[in-house]
Amino acid sequence: MIQRRRQRPQGLKEDSMKWYGKLYVGPEAAKKQSKIIWKLKCGAGMLNIYLVTLASNGKDLFDILPSHLLKQKALRRNLPPIIGIAVGYEEAVGLVTGIVEETIRETGGTDVRQYLKDKLKKEGQ
Repeated sequence: MIQRRRQRPQGLKEDSMKWYGKLYVGPEAAKKQSKIIWKLKCGAGMLNIYLVTLASNGKDLFDILPSHLLKQKALRRNLPPIIGIAVGYEEAVGLVTGIVEETIRETGGTDVRQYLKDKLKKEGQ
């Protein structure tokens, strides 16, 4: 059987999305993680796939965005770092809940941005 390499569709520029080094992935998304990430990078539309990003306004903790919004060039260019991917909104909310609980357990506070930065530094990424 011949294996085909996935190639970037014609006309798409190099991926400009920022990814968190220790990406949080929901249980359903984990089953198709590499395919979902490839499609996100290539700009393919996907239904029922949600992205968890750091809040774009700086006041809230997270934004939960449906992946089809990445078809908009302006949003794609200005997208905050992607922290997690999930299949379905409920799974995305579960990811956010888990991240906040982990932050509280590890630091005793709710400064998620700082916790995620420190976690990457601590693990050498």
